[in-house]
Amino acid sequence: MVAPSANISGHVSPTTAAHVHSDLSGRIDLIVDGGAVDVGVESTIVGCFEEPMLLRPGGLPRAEIERVLGRALKQPPAETEHDSSQPLAPGMLASHYAPRARVRLNAVAVAPGEALLAFGLGAISGIDAGTSVMNLSERGDLDEAAANLFGFLRALDARGAQTIAVMPIPDEGLGEAINDRLRRAAVGRE
Repeated sequence: MVAPSANISGHVSPTTAAHVHSDLSGRIDLIVDGGAVDVGVESTIVGCFEEPMLLRPGGLPRAEIERVLGRALKQPPAETEHDSSQPLAPGMLASHYAPRARVRLNAVAVAPGEALLAFGLGAISGIDAGTSVMNLSERGDLDEAAANLFGFLRALDARGAQTIAVMPIPDEGLGEAINDRLRRAAVGRE
């Protein structure tokens, strides 16, 4: 039995049984297919220290936790303040959730040969020069975008994209978790 993640460390997280099979075929004996995940990003991790600390933004947005706590969550220390080889929680390494392709964040234009990970209906220049386009949510819905994030990164990667240009995503609600995953996917590749 595998928990909490059925993936190769550092790689794009699986959201379907097919993703798990692709990553772990020959390494595991059985995959139980319960269908695609509902939320898409991993769980939120809160450290219960003297002051509650958001270690990893996830499916439960910060604002909901802070509302229940009645106070703001502290930010984790910068990587220079603790041993980055021993993260406080899963998914906190600087480079994580990474496809093979380079990830370019906050793209306002698509360069020739890039794939585009779009969000919303905003216009972006150079889209015709792109090799492939997938939209996390045409409606600009962060829940839908979170559910699609890892599957779409995997799909664009599988299509042979050398670079995935990612349109800006609001950093609120589930957008905080989406942007966290995208920043970690871009480290060393931007």
